[in-house]
Amino acid sequence: MEPMIERIGGEPQVQLLVNHFYDLIETLPQGATIMAMHQRGHGLSHVRPEQFNFLCGFFGGRRYYHELHGHMNLREIHAHVEIRKQDAEDWLAVMDRAMVETNVAEAERGEIMATFRRAALMLVNVD
Repeated sequence: MEPMIERIGGEPQVQLLVNHFYDLIETLPQGATIMAMHQRGHGLSHVRPEQFNFLCGFFGGRRYYHELHGHMNLREIHAHVEIRKQDAEDWLAVMDRAMVETNVAEAERGEIMATFRRAALMLVNVD
């Protein structure tokens, strides 16, 4: 089976998804806490390119994030951030909406969201 990145439309689709996701994060009430997390962390300027870099590798394409940082460990990437279950759920809801609105096919969206759900809930580190 071809890698997920090819199934959803390659790097151009990943870029579209990331940009739309962060446009939603910056405007929806569900994104407010996530925006605040980024502002307390490394700031917003790096978020879109780093998410693109990470997701390309995550979806089975070129591992840009790994090439730049030497790993793709989600816990390490988010270790400096307090993440509640509601934050994870908000992130997931906005990402699902971004995938719908950028026309990621339902079958691929279902697979991706199942994986994202496991990963997001694994990152919860505060009650």
